[in-house]
Parts: sequence; C-alpha cells; structure tokens
Amino acid sequence: MKYDPRRHHRRSIRLRNYDYAQPGAYFITIDLKNCRRHFASCPELKRIVEEEWENISKRYPNVKLGVHVIMPDHFHGIIVIVGATLAVAQGKNRVGARPTPTGIKTKPTLGDIVGSFKSLCFYRWFQYVRKNKINAPVKFWQRNYYEHVIRNDREFQVIREYIINNPVRGYSD
Repeated sequence: MKYDPRRHHRRSIRLRNYDYAQPGAYFITIDLKNCRRHFASCPELKRIVEEEWENISKRYPNVKLGVHVIMPDHFHGIIVIVGATLAVAQGKNRVGARPTPTGIKTKPTLGDIVGSFKSLCFYRWFQYVRKNKINAPVKFWQRNYYEHVIRNDREFQVIREYIINNPVRGYSD
C-alpha cells in the first residue's frame, strides 16, 4: 500500500479538553532522538540542558520546578504551574506567551514551557557544535514529549521518588 500523507494523522497523547495552562503539577519525560545516549557521551550537551531547565522559572514567573534527572537517553522533570493571571501585553513578547486578538497574553501552557525549553537547548547546542566545529548530531530531541498530570500529594511523592531513584536502578551514565 502506498503512503498517503492525507491519511496520516498524528494522534495527540494529551488529555482531551484539559487546560494545560491551569495551575498544577506535571511529570514530563523527553526522549532523545532514536534513543541515542547523547547525554552520556556529550557532557556539554548535558550542561546546556541543565542550565536551560534552571532558566525556566526565570522565563516563566508562574512556574516552579520540581526534581529532575538527566539520563543518558532521556530527561525526567516535574513542572509546577502556580496560579497565574492574564497580563496585558507591553510591546515585548515573552517566550511562550500566546498573544490573543485583544492584545492580552495568556498564561503559558505546559506545551509552551516544554517547547521553549527544548528549543533553547537545541539553539545553544547548535551554537556550541558550530563554534567548536565538532562532529555531533545537532538535532537531539525526539519530536514530542510525554506528560502526566499529577493529581495529588501522594502521586507527587511517588513520582518525585521515581525521578530521584531513576539513576540508581542500574541505568546511569
């Protein structure tokens, strides 16, 4: 059977009708492209990802970061969106803010936050590879990411422990 791009539809893995901009805690996993172990073999890439993760709260004042871990071929982290209100646009667009027809920026969604994180990591890595003329793959993130809405304190603690213990389970650099 011949491939027909009109018949190919990517199914969303997000919860239908869920507002991913609302306050709450989210467990995310971002895989590396083709399950490559770039974080184990490229310490500079790992450093860039670490720094950009820490910068999320600076870019998004309504976001707090929970624990995270960088594994050889994937990244786990907890993002907490705290109560945020609409803000009137003041000329400059902030990364991830979605302008509306009324000129009001809405609070960023989880997708906005993760998308800017992945994009900024890519950009910094691309600059590093180009500047240092190294032979390394430039595109390293898998296209999508996985998320789980954390529904209560118990689940938060279980996921937190999972992230903390992930390297100990025999899968470390």
